[in-house]
Amino acid sequence: MTTLASVAPTPSAAPVAEPPARFRDLLASEWIKMRSLRSTPWTIALTTVFVIGSAAASALAEYDNLAGSGPSTRQPPAFLPFTAYPSGGYWTLMLVVGSIGALTVVSEYSSGLIRTTTVAVPARRAVVLAKAVVAAALWTVVGAVISIGSFLVSQAILDGRHAGVTLTHPGVLRALVASALLAPVCALVGLGLGVLIRHSATTMVTTVFTLLMLPTLFSQSTLWSADVNHAMPVTAWRRLVQNWPPDPESLAYTATVPGSWIVYILWPLIAVVLAMVVVPHRDV
Repeated sequence: MTTLASVAPTPSAAPVAEPPARFRDLLASEWIKMRSLRSTPWTIALTTVFVIGSAAASALAEYDNLAGSGPSTRQPPAFLPFTAYPSGGYWTLMLVVGSIGALTVVSEYSSGLIRTTTVAVPARRAVVLAKAVVAAALWTVVGAVISIGSFLVSQAILDGRHAGVTLTHPGVLRALVASALLAPVCALVGLGLGVLIRHSATTMVTTVFTLLMLPTLFSQSTLWSADVNHAMPVTAWRRLVQNWPPDPESLAYTATVPGSWIVYILWPLIAVVLAMVVVPHRDV
């Protein structure tokens, strides 16, 4: 007769703890989120075409204005900054990029994806920093393409009247770099506001108001009002693109070039730092 041998139960294997996510994993995750949205490539493509197209339209208008200048009256070509970088096109760029930067965060709160993100990665500050790095990298590339494209297209048109300039012309490189960096500056400002506010409509309105409407409330005729105006990204961009010295007889205060570069640095830096300070104390 055979008997069943008693077998001692084997202890269950202890769960293996997964290693914490590395920062490069967070960057890869945020990049996947960014490029997986169908609206992202379309928005980038349409914005690029519109801004460069506005530069082409501005250059064509200047081309017609130069039609009456003959060889005897023609002066050496001067860089026309707001022909290569028209305000209308770049205000639209600020509007679009700031809104997308805000949506990078707000869309996760509205969809509930932020809960999954915080469960997978409890280090919320690292998540915000990864979002900021991806947004800054993406929009720096896009901004550079748009800025270079605006310059090349506008100067190619003006060359028909012998009014085009090269990259080595005084003021060109500064205007090109400032216009390229305008996109990541606005994207990070929008991202920071998205973390602080977290509501779609309110965040979008606040972003547009801060970037485009708030500077118009402060004139440059008094010192305190001019200081506030000069501390805005759009005013800093205008000053960096401008290639002529301030008019000494003007009654308005004029922003300085070093001060405008400082504005470019402080706005995204403060926005991201505030977002990283606030995000651990917010519920999801």
